[in-house]
Amino acid sequence: FNDGEKTLLIVCEEGEEEYDPATLAKLHSVMVTLDSEKDLTPEFLREMKKKYRPDRVIIEYNGMWRMSTLTEMKLPFGYELYQIISIFDASTFQLYLNNMKSLVVDMVSLADMIVFNRCTTDMPLSMFKRSIRAVNRAGEVIFEDGKGELVQFEEELPYDVNAPIIDIAEDDFGIWYVDALDHPDRYDGKTVRFKARTLRTPAFPKGSFLPGRNAMTCCADDVAFIGFLCYYEQASQIKSRQWVTVTARLRWQYCEAYQDEGPVLYAASVEDAQPAKEDLVYFN
Repeated sequence: FNDGEKTLLIVCEEGEEEYDPATLAKLHSVMVTLDSEKDLTPEFLREMKKKYRPDRVIIEYNGMWRMSTLTEMKLPFGYELYQIISIFDASTFQLYLNNMKSLVVDMVSLADMIVFNRCTTDMPLSMFKRSIRAVNRAGEVIFEDGKGELVQFEEELPYDVNAPIIDIAEDDFGIWYVDALDHPDRYDGKTVRFKARTLRTPAFPKGSFLPGRNAMTCCADDVAFIGFLCYYEQASQIKSRQWVTVTARLRWQYCEAYQDEGPVLYAASVEDAQPAKEDLVYFN
C-alpha cells in the first residue's frame, strides 16, 4: 500500500473494525462497498476500473457468498484473479467446521493462503491445519495470535513416528495421510503398518495397487477414496475392495501415477483383515 500505486478496495461485508478514510487516502486507496452478491458482476468491475483507474483491486469478500460467483466470473479485460487469501477467527473455527463445513470447504479449497488469527496455544491448531489440508494441498497455512505474531506449535500425532514400525490405527488413517504429504521427511524410508481397502485398475503400474480409505472431506455427499500407490510382488493376486493390513516402507519419490513427487509404498506384507469399525475416516 505504500508504493504509490492506487488501490481500489471493494468491501463486501461489515467487520468489527472499520476502515479509516483518512488512512486510506494517505495510502492512495479508495473504498467501495457492496451489499449484495448479485451486484458483483463484470459490468460492476468494468465500471470501477473506468471510474477509479486503480493499479490493483482488493476484494474483501463476504464469507457467506459462494466463491464460484467470483472464481467462475468472466473477468473484464485487464482484470486477473491474482491471489485468494482466506482468514478465520481461530476461536470460532471449530463451530463453523462442525455446523457449516461445506461453507468452510468452499472458502479454502482454492485459497493460496489460509490465515488463522486470534490463536492460542491451547487450541487444536494441528487439527485445524489437517482440516485445511484435507481439501487444499497447496495453500500456505499460517497461525497468528491476538497481536498478529506468528504462533509456533508442535504438531501432535496419535502414533510414534520414531518406532521401528509406525502403527497407524484405524481412526488415524486420515491424519497419517495428510501428515505424510505435508512432512515427507518424517516418513521417507520408514516402515508403516495400517488397515485399508484395496483398489486395482489397469491404469495403475504393473505390480501395484492402491490401499486406501473412504474419507469425508466436506459432507456426507462428498466422499473420496484416498491412499498412496503401493508396489507388491503379489499385487496381481489382490482384488479390489478387500480389507487388508499393509506393512510397507514409504519412499518419497517421483511417481508417474501422481504426475509429481509423493509417497510411494513398497509392501513387505499384505494380509487379509477384518473390516474397519467405521468405513469413513476423518482428518481430526
